[in-house]
Amino acid sequence: MSRRDSYIGKPVERIEDLRFLRGRGQYVDDLKRDGMLHAAVVRSAFAHGRIVSIDTAPALALPGVHAVFTAADLGAKIPVIPVRSESQPSLDRVVQPVLAHGKVRYVGEPIALVVADTAAIAEDAADAVVVEIDPLPAVTDRASSEAGNALLFEESGTNKGATLTGVRGDADKAFAAADYVRRERFRVQRHTAVPMETRGLLAEWDAERERMTLTGAAKVPFFVRAVLAKMMGLPEHAVDAVETDIGGGFGARGEFYPEDFLIPFAARRLDRPVKWIEDRREHFLATTHAREVECELEIACRRDGVILALRGKAWSNIGAYIRPNGVTAPRNIAQMGPGPYRIPNVRMEVTILLSNKTPSGSYRGPGRFEIDFCRERLIDLAALDLGLDRGEMRRRNLLTDTEMPYPLPAVLPYGNSGELDSGDYRVTLDRCLAEIGWEKKAGLQGQLIDRRYHGLGVGCYVEGGATGPRENARMVLESDGMVTVYVGASAIGQGLETVFAQITADAFGIPIEHVKGVFHGSTTCVDEGFGSYGSRASVMGGSAILAAAENLKDVIRKAAGEQFGCPAADVEIIDGLRVVKAGNRQMTLVELSASGFSAEGTFASAKRTYSYGAHAAHVAVDPRTGQVDVLEYVAVEDVGRILNPNTLHGQTVGAIVQGLGGSLLEQLVYDEHGQLLTASLASYLLPNTVDYPNIRSISLELYPSPLNPLGAKGAGEGGIIPVGGVIANAVASALGSLGVQPFELPLSQPRVWQLIEEARSGVGRRPR
Repeated sequence: MSRRDSYIGKPVERIEDLRFLRGRGQYVDDLKRDGMLHAAVVRSAFAHGRIVSIDTAPALALPGVHAVFTAADLGAKIPVIPVRSESQPSLDRVVQPVLAHGKVRYVGEPIALVVADTAAIAEDAADAVVVEIDPLPAVTDRASSEAGNALLFEESGTNKGATLTGVRGDADKAFAAADYVRRERFRVQRHTAVPMETRGLLAEWDAERERMTLTGAAKVPFFVRAVLAKMMGLPEHAVDAVETDIGGGFGARGEFYPEDFLIPFAARRLDRPVKWIEDRREHFLATTHAREVECELEIACRRDGVILALRGKAWSNIGAYIRPNGVTAPRNIAQMGPGPYRIPNVRMEVTILLSNKTPSGSYRGPGRFEIDFCRERLIDLAALDLGLDRGEMRRRNLLTDTEMPYPLPAVLPYGNSGELDSGDYRVTLDRCLAEIGWEKKAGLQGQLIDRRYHGLGVGCYVEGGATGPRENARMVLESDGMVTVYVGASAIGQGLETVFAQITADAFGIPIEHVKGVFHGSTTCVDEGFGSYGSRASVMGGSAILAAAENLKDVIRKAAGEQFGCPAADVEIIDGLRVVKAGNRQMTLVELSASGFSAEGTFASAKRTYSYGAHAAHVAVDPRTGQVDVLEYVAVEDVGRILNPNTLHGQTVGAIVQGLGGSLLEQLVYDEHGQLLTASLASYLLPNTVDYPNIRSISLELYPSPLNPLGAKGAGEGGIIPVGGVIANAVASALGSLGVQPFELPLSQPRVWQLIEEARSGVGRRPR
């Protein structure tokens, strides 16, 4: 492809936006069907307890109520939700049933499903269901989970789900020989993705064809189809999982939830379309949480700041059950401790613990956000002890292009490792420090100006992307010469239609206007797909489009060769996709085939790509109130190859804002009884449009990935990964003269004020 004349790399405006701005997007709640019923979920009001009885009679007596389903209505074997990624036998015992039976394990756990003529009637009927629960002690934190005085699953005898260990080299030996060692304890709070649109589903059962259509699938519709088909005793081809527009995903949406079975079950049982829309309180109680981790981390260095080893232990509180991707964050904590640094010896042990909280899964940058906060804080503390500039200490340890590919730690018991693919990680750090004015602002750090202390923070990271094993695409050359594209990747707000149209246009050398449409995600598009997660869609789906384009050209050449009586290799496709030519003979593609042509393509890869970068922040902290103001934030990332700078910039800035929310504002707070105290937007604080106006994103493409034909790397999550560490480092820089060193997120206004007061009184100075 010619870079000079190509669409790839150009700031093409998002094709999707015209539809959204005109109010023509189609979300689940926009859908209506004749005879459609509405569902509401009866959820547990207790965090932990035994179900004594469920009385559905009062609900069934209400006019307009068609059914109330409990676990007893599902048959002898209650379906359970399987682990999608990196399962192991020890986790099979902690998977979630689609309806609670015998016991409830978190506030918000589904106990029954009510179906009625309207959503309002269904809600009233759900309130009328009488559930008697005998309460049990709630397990709410690491201490109570490890103590095991109350067990979520008594038959297992423990609240520990599994242990993962990241290993490279011999950490213990390196620590024994090190000039300098420091150990600290860190904590990242529980918080969650809060998309504009909550979850929603519409299920339709065709009894005559014995076919189920589930609309509202997102992120991984093919996985949803496979699980639902198995649960319902149907062949996979009898289930369609259909994607709609969605108001954000961020990792939490799209994984298989109890409602993904319950709504189709009700539609099949009642032979009527059934719709369910989650309200905001349900979202806080029922949709995946994330992040809650405690970590003890040690660093070993030479006197010159070269890092020799990293070792530690972490405890990941995953809530009451293992979600389909609940292993992802603990696995990343175990493996990604070294981040972008040359740390030859690593040992990181991560324990997965159960508690009576909403189950946790992935949220943008799962595990990486948490471990980056811990590592980047520890590097800052080590630099302070060793008398080194914090930027220079990082530079001495960052990997260079001559060391690539560089192996990652293996994760036990899986044994998988992987490797960083390409890049010179010092480049992004140097650019970032220059952009923030690190040297010029050195004198500002710790200074009290206009009654606020100023500080700078920096942090580096890697972002894994292009998760395999493969992705598929199908292309159709229509009779009018337009190209229609079908892909297995899903759209979750990342500008997929635009980027895929750019790739398609370049593959054929046609105007982007000749790409008639990009259809994505639904199981009706291609025979097999894998969806969008792990920053994979553009790399895997885009590369599959290139493969399909080449196959389509081969199909056309073969057909033309047969018509011309010559080898297919002698056929040229010219004038975009309008004319085929062999020697002095030519014809239009319409003449060649009035019905058009189609072809499929697959891109497979077992190796991940790794974008990398550095972020820096300038903050001002008011010691009277604890308010942290972000005066400037700079992000520099090398993404291998930029497909569309507009969509990339939007992804990065959006991710940074989410990271700032998680660093400064957001927290899911539970009391000792397992009741969620922050279950509304009145108490769960989110950043708004005026909070962080001074964010700059700089994207580079210096080191393309050698692992795919685009040279691209995943870039949807990098913006969020280092933010916690960067902000905490900046706050520590600002308040260093007061003796404040943050070890816990979020750095909310009350917490920062408390840290200042404790430091002034001497309470906050912890022994190392």
